[in-house]
Amino acid sequence: MNQPNLGLKVSELRQQKGFTQELLAERCEVSPRTIQRIESGEVDPRAYTVHCLGEALDFDFGEENTANENIWLALLHLSSMFCILIVPLLLWSWKKNSSYKIDHQGRQVLNFQITMMLLLLASGFLLMACPAALVIVGEDVVRQMENSAWFVLALMCLPAPMVLIGIFCTYQGVVNAMRALLEKPIRYALSIPFVK
Repeated sequence: MNQPNLGLKVSELRQQKGFTQELLAERCEVSPRTIQRIESGEVDPRAYTVHCLGEALDFDFGEENTANENIWLALLHLSSMFCILIVPLLLWSWKKNSSYKIDHQGRQVLNFQITMMLLLLASGFLLMACPAALVIVGEDVVRQMENSAWFVLALMCLPAPMVLIGIFCTYQGVVNAMRALLEKPIRYALSIPFVK
């Protein structure tokens, strides 16, 4: 439901329930000014606010906007496999106002992606820092270490964190896409909540 119909419906339901704008604002954890602006049609509220309004007023505002919701959720979760922040960001930005679930789970995907990007940057820095450290140590020491099996093994393991992060992102994306399709709760391990 879009403005101005949404604002009119919120006003109608609020009055039927006998709520003041201040009481509705308190129940939705927004300012009374926000409720005034929604009812007057000045703003399109975020999906989370629409969800809160629906709970407070016992009405489903998103009935018409939830078509193909699970497919969009699955695409959003699968986009996290590529460790590229722009894809889930575009999907979330495009669909976040159509569904509370897409808005909420999209934030989780973005938090996971930002965390993984930071880990990738750290492992890339490590990958670049090791050769620089060998230059600093000097040629003589490097020649002595070249014959060591441990040295060769250490050099071979340098890209391992990047590979493991890629595998982990793929696993999390596939599992959470399946959980979204089955309407089960999603979980992203090792995710820092940057986007709230």
